[in-house]
Amino acid sequence: MPTTNPKTYDATPARQVAFLGLGVMGAPMAGHLALAGHDVVAYNRTYAKAQAWAQEFKGRAAATPREAAAGRDIVFCCVGNDDDLRSVVLGDDGAFAGMKPGAVFVDHTTASADVARELSAAAAARGLVFLDAPVSGGQAGAQNGLLTVMVGGDAAACDDVKPAAMAFSRAFTRLGDSGSGQLAKMVNQIAIAGLVQGLSEAIAFGMQAGLDMEQVLEVIGKGAAQSWQMDNRGKTMIAGKFDFGFAVDWMRKDLGLVLDEAKRNGARLPVTALVDQFYADVQRMGGNRWDTSSLIKRLR
Repeated sequence: MPTTNPKTYDATPARQVAFLGLGVMGAPMAGHLALAGHDVVAYNRTYAKAQAWAQEFKGRAAATPREAAAGRDIVFCCVGNDDDLRSVVLGDDGAFAGMKPGAVFVDHTTASADVARELSAAAAARGLVFLDAPVSGGQAGAQNGLLTVMVGGDAAACDDVKPAAMAFSRAFTRLGDSGSGQLAKMVNQIAIAGLVQGLSEAIAFGMQAGLDMEQVLEVIGKGAAQSWQMDNRGKTMIAGKFDFGFAVDWMRKDLGLVLDEAKRNGARLPVTALVDQFYADVQRMGGNRWDTSSLIKRLR
């Protein structure tokens, strides 16, 4: 849920919105929408979780995606993968069946570019708009309302939903047509994967050499080696603490999407493919739910 150091919300017109999926990302995102003054109906696969959310944020709980989406201007969504997304969008109880003409579906799931294009076409056939809008910033970003959102789809719809979405975002940027948001998220994950492996090797090397690595990171963090990962994960990597953050299982799911897309578009990703296998090693060590910075466990 949103932290005890709450975000300051810009004054924007209240919208009638729904939020589908109240996991570690979705629940705080929906909470920020409610705290910013929007009328929020929430759906979760486990109805009791939606009821608990509604009680905390003075929203409403819905038993199906269709019920949640009925009459709403915007339907936000954050679920697990392509199949989860289809399950809450399509079918008699899906969100599309309940949405009014002209309403906008904003999908924050990290999914494939193919499913984004598929659902965009299905939405258009119903007189709806679908935006693929994966996020970066992790659980902390969701809790603090400081996510970076990468959007693919109709420009006018993006402009329409942006004021509401800024309740949980620091940036909400359209990057192109349908699928572009998901492709940009893949670029993000490629960059992170290589960076975390490099940081893991650097820290493991320094510790093996007998250096005070907290002091070393403080020094090199003021130079060209500085990164978000170093600033936010360096000390916990040194301490061997990984029971938080973005799980290895989630990263492997994301890298699977990346590598599948690379096969289609011909991009060469030798380092990304290697790091994906290193994460498989971490899974075999029992680190499925460890933070992605646990790559260093392979080296110590």
